[in-house]
Amino acid sequence: MSKDPYQILQLTRSAKDKDIKAAYRRLALKYHPLKNPNDLNVSSKFNDLAEAYDILSDHKRRAIYDQFGEEGLRCGVPTGVENEWSEEYVFHGDADKVFREFFGGDNPFADFYISAAQDRSLGFGCVDGRGRKKKDPPIVRDLLLSLEDCYHGAIKKIKISRRVLNEDCITSSIREKILSITVKRGWLPGIKVTYEGEGDQGPNNIPSDIVFTVKDKPHPNFRRENADLIHTAKINLGHALTGITLHIEHLDGRLLDIPINEIVRPGYKKRIPSQGMPLMSNPDKYGDLIIEFDVEYPQKLNSDQKLYIREALIHNPNDKKQHQQQQNQHRRKNNTFED
Repeated sequence: MSKDPYQILQLTRSAKDKDIKAAYRRLALKYHPLKNPNDLNVSSKFNDLAEAYDILSDHKRRAIYDQFGEEGLRCGVPTGVENEWSEEYVFHGDADKVFREFFGGDNPFADFYISAAQDRSLGFGCVDGRGRKKKDPPIVRDLLLSLEDCYHGAIKKIKISRRVLNEDCITSSIREKILSITVKRGWLPGIKVTYEGEGDQGPNNIPSDIVFTVKDKPHPNFRRENADLIHTAKINLGHALTGITLHIEHLDGRLLDIPINEIVRPGYKKRIPSQGMPLMSNPDKYGDLIIEFDVEYPQKLNSDQKLYIREALIHNPNDKKQHQQQQNQHRRKNNTFED
């Protein structure tokens, strides 16, 4: 449940038994699915109310919850008698059963339950008949995949826990199941993989679908845009101006040697055809590898370095003359020292 049953029933921890009953009566009638047919979340609220009442109306369960919290209730606690532990608590999942047992002959929805019982007697089994069973909304989960998974293809095993109806079609138990997902080469973020009817089972619901949505895991060297791989190369200003050969390890382990002979201007990108991700429509074909650049500038330059750069890039005659004068001054000083 992972919610405080006191909060669900809008009670304080000092609530008495009559307060718990009054709160459940008021809220269960307010949030009953038959009174709120257009509210998609009402079944969840109604189920939470039933579980909260199931805990707080039982003195032993309430005492364990008050002292040890939900973990103690779910996992059991030492009872102090011959090292015995309390029984692990799992809500049976039948909110309608709690509702029927609470109201008894005063049940304001008795006609509904009578008709449901008649439907079952006619051979509908666990289905409450007459179209009253609704399918739960889909459960959406992220499927995080590495770029290597989508480059090579992979098989992912995902463990889920869900409620499964027992043979009596009323109570349920939690069971684990392994779902196997075959990742195809070239899968893109946003691809959805649906497992129909793998959600929680209940006597009055159709289990929801579980939908996995592909998302990229962060990668240390690449990101992607559709089928193109993007790599950001850090180079210094000297290499940006004079050239460099980049050594990039690809997703398949190959080492690509990529010469950069052009001047790397702001916004410049180098495109290497057919070195990107496989195309989802045709995995034998590939997108491109696009190299972006992060040029690191020097923190400072001395006067000589500035003059050299001006001489090389600006071609200002005055700078050349000034540079020649400084060189002559250095020579005179050196000659005087030698004399």
